[in-house]
Amino acid sequence: MEIRIQKTLLIVLLFVSGCVKMPENVSPVSGFDLNRYMGKWYEIARLDHSFERGLTSVTATYSQRKDGGVRVLNQGYNADKELWKSAEGKAYFVGAKTEGYLKVSFFGPFYGSYIILDLDRENYGYALVCGPNRNYLWILSRTPDLDGEITDRLVQKAKALGFETEKLIYIDHKNSLKEN
Repeated sequence: MEIRIQKTLLIVLLFVSGCVKMPENVSPVSGFDLNRYMGKWYEIARLDHSFERGLTSVTATYSQRKDGGVRVLNQGYNADKELWKSAEGKAYFVGAKTEGYLKVSFFGPFYGSYIILDLDRENYGYALVCGPNRNYLWILSRTPDLDGEITDRLVQKAKALGFETEKLIYIDHKNSLKEN
């Protein structure tokens, strides 16, 4: 009986830890400063996934948690239902606190990777972020619009890293003024 419990725990551990992996040939930024990253970010573009499907005016707001982690508040507007959706999660560094590699959870003990691939080092004004595989990619900005040249450079970097950038969804922020 005890061996079965140990095997079950090992399988669960492998499943949970497997979600905090990094895609091959991808590296997080170094010299990362979490305090400068805190605050509100606007989603400029993303690859499609079920938990944000149909949402516009998507933002992510990061703040300090009492346990040393990061509070993550994602919000987006569902125009069909005329309502705001939000999800609150938590994030923690996977390795060094100066590396843009965190694990984030919105569902209990299950974590996924949050890897910052590119970052405006001077102003922390934009970021390119991916998840545990090439199905998750976001371009974020401190403002609802990002300079086209910067967006193009981030898209080209993502493409060179093997992301399907032709499938990017560009986010409309016209409802940002109506935020809840």
